[in-house]
Amino acid sequence: MRLDKYLKVSRLIKRRTIANEACDAGRVMINEKVAKAATAVRCGDKITIRFGNRDVSVEVVSIKENARKDEAADMFRYL
Repeated sequence: MRLDKYLKVSRLIKRRTIANEACDAGRVMINEKVAKAATAVRCGDKITIRFGNRDVSVEVVSIKENARKDEAADMFRYL
């Protein structure tokens, strides 16, 4: 699954366009490397998102094409 779609489906970022902009600005990293929006996400990957002066790090636990709000929290684990 593409990174921007994963961020939206997992609700780490609310909209896919905002996820795209964050990736283009270099604020999203996968496994300690700056990632583009089209980068493939796999189970076990570590995603770090820079929100202003705060970093959020999560590990990908599962990948789903769509998820309800309560299921979205099960798609990742905070580090």
